[in-house]
Amino acid sequence: MIKNSQWGSLFYLEMTELCYYISFTFGKTIVMYQTLLAAIENGICTITINRPDKLNALNKKVMEEISAAVDEVYNNTEIKAAIITGAGSKSFVAGADISEFIGLSVEEGKELAKMGQDIFFKIENSPKPIIACVNGFALGGGCEMAMACHFRIASSNAKFGQPEVNLGLIPGYGGTQRLTQLIGKGRAIELMISGNMIDASTALQYGLVNYAVPQEELLHKASTILQTIISKAPLAVTKCIAAANAVFDETKNGYAFEVDAFGECFGTADKAEGTAAFLEKRKANFTGE
Repeated sequence: MIKNSQWGSLFYLEMTELCYYISFTFGKTIVMYQTLLAAIENGICTITINRPDKLNALNKKVMEEISAAVDEVYNNTEIKAAIITGAGSKSFVAGADISEFIGLSVEEGKELAKMGQDIFFKIENSPKPIIACVNGFALGGGCEMAMACHFRIASSNAKFGQPEVNLGLIPGYGGTQRLTQLIGKGRAIELMISGNMIDASTALQYGLVNYAVPQEELLHKASTILQTIISKAPLAVTKCIAAANAVFDETKNGYAFEVDAFGECFGTADKAEGTAAFLEKRKANFTGE
């Protein structure tokens, strides 16, 4: 089905239960969801949580679609890396949709936490790099989602926090663990039990984010970094992510994982190409094989 718009001709590619795909004539693919916007351009998929009237709060549908979007990152060979951000200028994700918590039993609460953790584990363990572009409030589940990404870039107006104690709750989507890993036990406990927020400059000081930039530069900064990353050997990038994640996986010996991953690289075409290009003083042409 051909459709014209102010941006040029569009054509319908595929319909699924959760989304459909539109490809622009100039090479940009749009993946349409109900609560997300997703665009693929130059190998980078930008996933935008699109509930600005609710400060992009996470409800069941958003979580379902985030899971589907991350599956797309895993499986779509057009995608080499991804960005997660929020619609508007006020909020990345201001937390969970608290109205969905009303009336939940103990077991249902556990199921909710397990669902959130499973989706965020999928982000964390993505073989392709996923950056959080935090463009405002990142509170509760929003902070937890940002921390599940491989690293974070904040706009100057960003605010981070785990304020669940104000609701008689604790972080449930991995926040107690990842916040402690990223900023240390003392700072993490203080933030969680006080419910206080920190600004972008403090998040940078704590190591929670890699960069703090003006909001208008946020996506450009992330795209620039990702373009550098996707020019490298894809299999080596994947193994770097997996080896770093092994540090915090009690089922794995990180050093042994590194030995195996390092050795496996010697069986790849990318290693042969990379070393040859270095010795021949030319740019490597990596194929991910």
